[in-house]
Amino acid sequence: MRELKFHEKKLLKKVDFLNWKKDNNLRETHLMRRYYIQKREDLKKYNKIVGMIKKIVSKLMLLKPDDEYRIKKTSELLKRLYDLGLIKSKSSLKDIDEIGIAKFCRRRLSVILFRNKYCESIKEGITYIEQGQVQLGTEVVYNPEMLITRTMEDHISWVANSKIKRKIDVYNDNVDDYDMLN
Repeated sequence: MRELKFHEKKLLKKVDFLNWKKDNNLRETHLMRRYYIQKREDLKKYNKIVGMIKKIVSKLMLLKPDDEYRIKKTSELLKRLYDLGLIKSKSSLKDIDEIGIAKFCRRRLSVILFRNKYCESIKEGITYIEQGQVQLGTEVVYNPEMLITRTMEDHISWVANSKIKRKIDVYNDNVDDYDMLN
């Protein structure tokens, strides 16, 4: 093996190949690819929120089951998590054990577009959102990582002047000739 040149030694001085710090990011990488997440910080935020939720649940579990405060806070937490779409029912704290990062990823706007068959893939959904072709209520949405609640899910639609909406209207014969001119 040849001797390293000066600049090569300088570059390699900071790296130790024998004691390489392992990044246990296989799960993160899998989630990022599956849900087309562009920013790793989003996953870190979701992980932090999941940790906070689990911490709250563990504190509530320490209280007596018939405690008024526990009953009130448990119902509030279950209602909020149900409204966010993270749990299927508001029955008990045991439902919260299945909450993970993937549950938050499934509540992103791009994934909901794909799941409701607005587009053929999550990546295509991200493209539509970034182009401004999707609206939530009356507001045009440009952020594909927006978390959607159960109530907001009913208000997702195409923007009025979108080419996709126009094609859907033509296909369903819902457009008149005056609209076609514009």
